[in-house]
Amino acid sequence: MAFAVGRAAVIVPAMEFPDIVTLAVPVFVLLVLIELAVWKITGHGRYETRDAAASLAMGLGNQIAPLFGGAALLGGVWTWLYQFRIFDIPNTIWAVALCFVLDDLRYYWVHRISHERRWFWASHVVHHSSQHYNLTTALRQTWTGDIINGLIFKSPLVLLGFHPAMVAFAFGINLIYQFWIHTELINRMGPFERLFNTPSHHRVHHATNPKYLDANYAGVFIIWDKMFGSFVEEDANERPRYGIVKNLGTFNPFVIAFNEWLGILRDLRSAKSFREVIGYTLGPPGWSPDGSRLTSAKIKERSARLRAPAPAE
Repeated sequence: MAFAVGRAAVIVPAMEFPDIVTLAVPVFVLLVLIELAVWKITGHGRYETRDAAASLAMGLGNQIAPLFGGAALLGGVWTWLYQFRIFDIPNTIWAVALCFVLDDLRYYWVHRISHERRWFWASHVVHHSSQHYNLTTALRQTWTGDIINGLIFKSPLVLLGFHPAMVAFAFGINLIYQFWIHTELINRMGPFERLFNTPSHHRVHHATNPKYLDANYAGVFIIWDKMFGSFVEEDANERPRYGIVKNLGTFNPFVIAFNEWLGILRDLRSAKSFREVIGYTLGPPGWSPDGSRLTSAKIKERSARLRAPAPAE
């Protein structure tokens, strides 16, 4: 690898990187139909027509939103940044594999931040707003967060020297992998679960049970959660309850997309200090100046107190 800073030249990729997410859409549709058929025949899994329709609407909006200039902005910024890359990383199979692993580590942290900081949660909450867990839930995606997250959290990979097309391709593989783990039809998967994210691990992530809150942020490799202390194993004796702490009670896609953003605006209007502005935007979801609202940490603490054995008399 040649060290390279501030060059105007852009290396033409030696590999072609197809839009694999678009290519995978027919497979997504087929798998949803199969899961739906299995549910109808066996009764395993859970579907609700209006909820599934809302998830599909959110997925469609997620594909349309970047067409309003966001995708062009992201591509332009990445192309500009690439001329300042630190290394000339060739577009080879080993480089794609390395990019994929580093991007998955990046995904773990941006996913974790999206649960711990309200500004990012305002976009990510869309994905958690369904009270059902099936393959259509995987398609329930934000209309507001992809571009800003790409600019902030993926740009370092471009600066490191991975070609923008490779970065997009690696994340596409990550997205496709995550589709199949949104199901209740697959139980535990033995040794595979030691390294990889699975339906069991991801059911924990989508659950609102106090013991499951803010856990299993992995995209593909569950090892990140085990390394950074956020792994929780699914308990056969405690079935996950899906949704968010305060469910929306609507299937309206526009409410699903913008409810938390409107909540931030309402809170900012009532803010009485700069501290409160920061708390309402970058504090954990549920933060309030007087501590009267419930954050995940408070919910877990309260649950732990209730579960604690009574002191012996």
